[in-house]
Amino acid sequence: MNGISNFLATRWGIILVGAIIGILAPILQKLGNPPNMGICVACMERDIAGALGFHRAEVVQYMRPEIIGFVLGSFISALLFKEYRPRGGSAPFIRFILGMFAMIGALTFLGCPWRTVLRLAGGDFNAIFGLAGLIFGVFIGTIFFRMGYSLGRSQGFPYKAAGLGFPFLMLVCLVLLLIDSPLPGTNKGEFLFFSIKGPGSQHAPIFISLLAGLFIGILAQRSRFCTMGAFRDVILFRQFHLFLGVASFFVSALITNLILGQFNPGFENQPIAHTMQLWNFLGMALAGLCFALAGGCPGRQLFLSGEGDGDAAIFATGMIVGAAVAHNFGLAASPKGIGPHTPEAILLGFIVCIVIGLTMRVKKA
Repeated sequence: MNGISNFLATRWGIILVGAIIGILAPILQKLGNPPNMGICVACMERDIAGALGFHRAEVVQYMRPEIIGFVLGSFISALLFKEYRPRGGSAPFIRFILGMFAMIGALTFLGCPWRTVLRLAGGDFNAIFGLAGLIFGVFIGTIFFRMGYSLGRSQGFPYKAAGLGFPFLMLVCLVLLLIDSPLPGTNKGEFLFFSIKGPGSQHAPIFISLLAGLFIGILAQRSRFCTMGAFRDVILFRQFHLFLGVASFFVSALITNLILGQFNPGFENQPIAHTMQLWNFLGMALAGLCFALAGGCPGRQLFLSGEGDGDAAIFATGMIVGAAVAHNFGLAASPKGIGPHTPEAILLGFIVCIVIGLTMRVKKA
């Protein structure tokens, strides 16, 4: 087992992990998940916020098992390989704010870094502008890194139970999903909301989604797979280790889409996408900057939370709350275009990130 674990941390290991994720995502789409959204951390967290009633956008409400699987898979892996380490205290509220604005940026583009790659692999050329924005946002983050930006060190907790909060929350969400169902003629169950139309109503079978999430959670925890980190490492250190995983992710998703007949190239009439390219760029630029300042893409934050990282759990919680804010205050985009108050939210997000980047700096001796 240790041999396999060590392999996943190598160059060929990260390539294999990227390839597996790239294959599983289009398969989940084929089995029922929304088009070009076999896996999207931001979109799925948005659906979870809706399932819990945090927002009332009826087309995006579903307790996504994939997200639950990511956290629990990482938790299981961390326990097996003795990497479960409860920790936290690294500017938690700042991370919460970054999570909120990361989600607002992602819902302007309509996707996280993973969905950016998957949209491009499905033929959605609008994703080119999102990818460019993501890289630009990460680049701005590296400028702050060079200036001494830091959220401070996290501290280890002496109690093992201190890192169980987020995995336990995901376990509760799983139980609610398994025992609840919508009442006849409604989108409301005993505890949760369920979309009866739109992307939230499109989902692969629960146990297949959960198993895929668990498997990816284990692999990503062992390999440290991270899309934001891939671009950060190339820009800052000229290191391509993580980037090879992202490249493999794209290539395998593209090939799988071609095999499954899910590749539809073009800009117009792409599923769950809009053609307002400036906002595709700016939305992902804001998200990329938030991911860089927080130290990981949304998938990586979930995997870290499974390891006991309370700061990553705070960021993930901020994203879920950010989804509610985005939909409740007219900030989220739709296939018709951006929301009525998206420009103000994006501008505010950049201002907040710049202030954080300039003020959270370690003074050099």
